[in-house]
Amino acid sequence: MPSVIVRGTGMPSVVLKAGESLLFGRAPHYALRPGFTAVALPDCAPHISRLVGELVVAADTVTLTWLGSGEAQLSGLFDAPGGARRVIMTKSMSALLDDGENQLVILLGRQTAGGFADTLISIDVTLETVPPQVPGDPTGQVTSAGPGLIRESRDWYVALALTEPWLVGKDDYPRPPSNREIYERVVHWHGYAWNLQRPQRVDDAIRVISAIAFGARDDPYLAQHDGRLQNIRFAVARRAAEMRLVTAADLAEVERTARNRPPT
Repeated sequence: MPSVIVRGTGMPSVVLKAGESLLFGRAPHYALRPGFTAVALPDCAPHISRLVGELVVAADTVTLTWLGSGEAQLSGLFDAPGGARRVIMTKSMSALLDDGENQLVILLGRQTAGGFADTLISIDVTLETVPPQVPGDPTGQVTSAGPGLIRESRDWYVALALTEPWLVGKDDYPRPPSNREIYERVVHWHGYAWNLQRPQRVDDAIRVISAIAFGARDDPYLAQHDGRLQNIRFAVARRAAEMRLVTAADLAEVERTARNRPPT
């Protein structure tokens, strides 16, 4: 039976079980009906619809339907092949959510003192059937795997390049690797670098790494900052290394693969 935890900055966490549903938006309570919970998004911009989303938890699926007049970006971080799956949600569009953490970004959905900013909602889906714990069993349930990157995905290689100074013991490295340096390292290791020659794609990958390393609540990209993104990148690199999203053994393996690759 699935269970879902919905979190967001400034909003209470909502736990949903099979048969329960959630309505959310600027003022969604007008559409409330039996079996549904309604949550008003904090600091919601006035141009955001009163009802933007409907999250339905069925017996074995979790479905998100976008009802807002604007757009949102949905990312499934863990079980999507090749890394994060991203899709732009438009009105009346529905999507089955991946097992694991999903992130819904309402574009320019939050009003701040400095203008409009994106609103991030984290939707953590658990689809597996958890075996019941035997009463009195002192061993408890088996420990599950923590958040991580899909091995040999684009974001995994970017994390390797980003954290390389920390993985090789250069903790005093004066700055985190640049987008160009990350791209060149991935090409060297893998031979193919997806679309990382475009700096924006490197930035997108680092944002995914940051969301996994810090979690949605403490993600520095979502916090107010003074524009010094290099400081954020430095923090993400160090945190990714500390969380062992990639390891020195991973770095040694990709270096060995690169040395043994036949010349093209």
